[in-house]
Amino acid sequence: QVQLVESGGGLVQPGGSLRLSCVASGSIFSINAMGWYRQAPGKERELVADITSGGATSYANSVKGRFTVSRDNDKNAVYLQMNSLRPEDTAVYYCNADISERRSPWYSHDYWGQGTQVTVSS
Repeated sequence: QVQLVESGGGLVQPGGSLRLSCVASGSIFSINAMGWYRQAPGKERELVADITSGGATSYANSVKGRFTVSRDNDKNAVYLQMNSLRPEDTAVYYCNADISERRSPWYSHDYWGQGTQVTVSS
């Protein structure tokens, strides 16, 4: 079994910062891409940022220059540093990872965290 556990969400004022963390645990053989999605009320889940095992990153246009995704391969962790937060960044943020388990290393599967609420409001 593989689990993704997120932390770091909360309430922050516009212009503030938050750092989300996500750690994968379990019977992991390898982790390919890791990333963050978000879903606001009444909207579809959207990709915020992702990072390959080699460190290549991509971002949604709405967060470029404000958010930074990073990972620690030794800790099976991915992070999202969010600066200059805006009310429109309010959403539940989900960690995602493409993981191969030890029992089937030739096959990878998408795993999701439980989500962490980020609220940007004065």
